[in-house]
Amino acid sequence: MKSMFIIKEYDQLKALSDPFRIKLMMRLVEKPYTGQQLSELFEMSRARIHYHLKELEKLGLIEIVKTEEKNGILQKFFQSVSSGFYPDASLLPHKEEISETKRLMMYGMMERTMGRILEAPSSAFDEAGDKDPSEWNILASSWETVTSEENFKWFVKEYFQLVGEFQRRAREEEEVEQNTYYLTGMGFEVAESKFSERIMEKEKDR
Repeated sequence: MKSMFIIKEYDQLKALSDPFRIKLMMRLVEKPYTGQQLSELFEMSRARIHYHLKELEKLGLIEIVKTEEKNGILQKFFQSVSSGFYPDASLLPHKEEISETKRLMMYGMMERTMGRILEAPSSAFDEAGDKDPSEWNILASSWETVTSEENFKWFVKEYFQLVGEFQRRAREEEEVEQNTYYLTGMGFEVAESKFSERIMEKEKDR
């Protein structure tokens, strides 16, 4: 699976601007599924699921990664071709659709994250108490900062470098007990602050 897929066709962009297809893609990024499995997962008819799968496959957004025979029926497992999608500069005339597609992708990520939170074991939240949040065994934080676009892009670059270092350290760990951690990172410009002035002033003092 590629880490990033460049969307170059308008039809690909339109396909990813559908709220249900975003939900479908979020699952297919995680692992391969058959049409039957997705039908049960989303409580939707197999015919409807297969319609969406065929459309996404035709546009090159998903692919069949393996097949298995069960009770004389050949099962096809579909998976996303990439873990991330980004529109090519050639699609810039469609700025509104690009913005809406990105918005829906982020919303889909958040919705999937909510599901993973509900599925997480209670032990995941054992150490999230009144002490310093940096000592918790979870990462849970939301804040607003008034800054330049250039500074925000610097932060995003540093963030991804930190994630890369985190994954590198995880690969190098030997003979230690390991757990699986799910991380979601989001940041975007907003029209106005929803935080109180007191909180915003406290952020400026840091």
